[in-house]
Amino acid sequence: MTREEADELLHQYVKSPNMLNHCYASEVVMRALARRLGRNEEKWGLAGLLHDLDVEMVNGDMTIHGKETARILSEKEIDSEIIDAIRMHNESSSGEKRSKEFHFALAAGETITGMIVATTLVYPDKKLASVKPKSVIKRMKVKKFAASVSRENIMECENIGIPLTEFAEICVGAMREISGRIGL
Repeated sequence: MTREEADELLHQYVKSPNMLNHCYASEVVMRALARRLGRNEEKWGLAGLLHDLDVEMVNGDMTIHGKETARILSEKEIDSEIIDAIRMHNESSSGEKRSKEFHFALAAGETITGMIVATTLVYPDKKLASVKPKSVIKRMKVKKFAASVSRENIMECENIGIPLTEFAEICVGAMREISGRIGL
């Protein structure tokens, strides 16, 4: 599947502008992580772009989120590693523990996008260009800040050999590349 075909598929299932922005942010973060780790940028980018394909379809039900995406993508003959990573980004639905680098990268990468956006929105100018990676890390320590963002998922960056400080730098930098597209 090409990037363009994946984007068309995403728009068939996801209508919320905020969710689309999250998927685009996850895509650029996954591409940046793939570059840093010497992995396939296209494959990792597609996983980031499509990981929440079913979230509106299942009304955000985390007990089944990911299963419909896996079914849809299986019918499209998407690379099985992409489907597996997407299925595993939500352990509560998969019933399994993440065990592969791709799993950890997607779970950590897509999750930190929420923390980065929340941090951006508390800045006076609400611009990603103003956000410092250390500010994202500092806000992670405040449990009430962006309380729904799983700090545990973000910390899985260490399972792929990237310390939190570097991980935040990579992810903030990647998201800055598309700040105009995602309205930040």
